Amino acid sequence: MIHEAMARVLDNVDTVIVGKRATVELLLAAMLCEGHVLIEDVPGIGKTTLAKAVARSAGCTFSRLQFTPDLLPSDVTGISFFNQKKQEFEFRPGPVMSQILLADEINRATPRTQSALLEAMQERQITVDGVTYPLPRPFLVLATQNPIELEGTFPLPEAQVDRFLIKIALGYPTEAEENEILLRFEREDPLERLQPVMQAEDWLTLRDAVRQVRVEASVREYVVRIVRATREHSAVMLGASPRGTLALYHMAQALAAIRGRDFVLPDDVKYLAPFVLGHRILISSQTRLRGRRPEQILAEVVESVPVPVEQ
Repeated sequence: MIHEAMARVLDNVDTVIVGKRATVELLLAAMLCEGHVLIEDVPGIGKTTLAKAVARSAGCTFSRLQFTPDLLPSDVTGISFFNQKKQEFEFRPGPVMSQILLADEINRATPRTQSALLEAMQERQITVDGVTYPLPRPFLVLATQNPIELEGTFPLPEAQVDRFLIKIALGYPTEAEENEILLRFEREDPLERLQPVMQAEDWLTLRDAVRQVRVEASVREYVVRIVRATREHSAVMLGASPRGTLALYHMAQALAAIRGRDFVLPDDVKYLAPFVLGHRILISSQTRLRGRRPEQILAEVVESVPVPVEQ
């Protein structure tokens, strides 16, 4: 059931996004876990187009919010205002009251505005003037940030970064893919005629089905050992949290289901580790001065943990 549904969404998104099927697969796995995604890449790669294509294919409501230094928390959550005609206060919802929210260039907003998303991302609700409003389900934040621009940006705090289920990058297309992009967008934008292939309510059913994917005890222990190894590596100052353990576990279930299996393989865990744990570890300053990156350290960590084999 999950495999067929995700195949339809992947094929639909493929009509707009060229050559990024593996990345879209990761994004759909995150949606099945109802987790949030951080996309870090240079401008013009297609981050916004990807978010729109996935939202439209999935049948979900979509909002885009451009983060800027003067953006206020109320611009994200919404405001309560006094309606003089009705002589009472009314709530005007902000862009966060949608099923998929594209937080574009999230690191350009001040920490105060960034933190307005924390409650929404973790609790699936917002609180305005002491009143709590539940968010529509499923709820997913797709946040983008530019890795090369530092001027006028505010780095995301570790507490917020940890709330993103995965961190991905699209990367530049190959020569053949770039040529295909020119042909595909030559006369019209294929996004404009993209039709949904699912309903938003289906995602909640599929999310529950994903949790039924079988994880053997040896594979579960493999997940735990990898995460714990990030806390013990000499180059790591702050390892992945238990939230990271849960994220890797559930993402492995979702990926197995997307690929048509009702059980998780150790290879699923190994493949997902960089996307789930890469942004959750903090390497020491001395390690950074030596020119080493978190991705390299995580690769060492994963290779150091023995892979379980069938007896």
